[in-house]
Amino acid sequence: MAGPAFSRAWRAFAVEADTAPGVALVRLTGPGRGNMMGLAFWAELPELFVALDADETVRAVVLSGQGSHFSTGLDVQEVLGGWLERMGAGTCAQAAARTELLGTIKSLQSAITAVASCRKPVIAAVSGWCIGGGVDLIAAADVRLASVEAKFSLREARLAIVADVGSLQRLRGIIGEGQLRELALTAKDITATRAEKIGLVNDVYADPDALLVAALDMAAQMAANSPLAVAGTKAVLNHGREEEIARGLDFVALWNTSFLHSEDLLEAVQALREHRPGVFSGS
Repeated sequence: MAGPAFSRAWRAFAVEADTAPGVALVRLTGPGRGNMMGLAFWAELPELFVALDADETVRAVVLSGQGSHFSTGLDVQEVLGGWLERMGAGTCAQAAARTELLGTIKSLQSAITAVASCRKPVIAAVSGWCIGGGVDLIAAADVRLASVEAKFSLREARLAIVADVGSLQRLRGIIGEGQLRELALTAKDITATRAEKIGLVNDVYADPDALLVAALDMAAQMAANSPLAVAGTKAVLNHGREEEIARGLDFVALWNTSFLHSEDLLEAVQALREHRPGVFSGS
């Protein structure tokens, strides 16, 4: 394959042409620990999936993490650090700061939506940790698979944040209302076995190698079908659903623009730095 997704050097991704015709393997590569989602990730993700969408040699995509983990989630310090610094304790978030935050949230949302909007089917292959933004990302994929040691966490409430990049909107149609509320409101970690039981992943494999083989095989089956029919099937499945998701994304962006700046958020950031649980006051 020699399309734009393969000819460019990406900072946060490695893009490989698998031996199966029409299958692209995309690995998250960091550069943060555990493939943490920093500025390079958010800038490149929509560009990469636009390139994959436009590449006629690509008929299916497998999305995985490099190394031991899929992703440990948003790099809060790199993406929001400057805003958090200006909005320290005792300050009042004025209109300019809120507008800046709204733009940041919308940009992150658009990056994840680029995955959901890609006409090519996307299979997420999850090993190790998949936390926060990692769950947002796999929720935008068409199919999710995992290896047995994988763990998942919608951890935002533990960090005094309302998840705002798509998991609350997309997971409702994947795991159902009750399971989503449990995961989002407890912010607990779940195993791959539990993830399979609730429908977050379709299948669980013995190890990361077996997982990747299965994901690539499934992608090859998709790539062997009529690309027009596959794209049409995905468009029909997305019809109506994506409009509802977009409304939900608008609402949570406005909510966090209004309420994200809090003493609880500053406490959560400090607790992360000190490697301790946050102690929240609701203020």
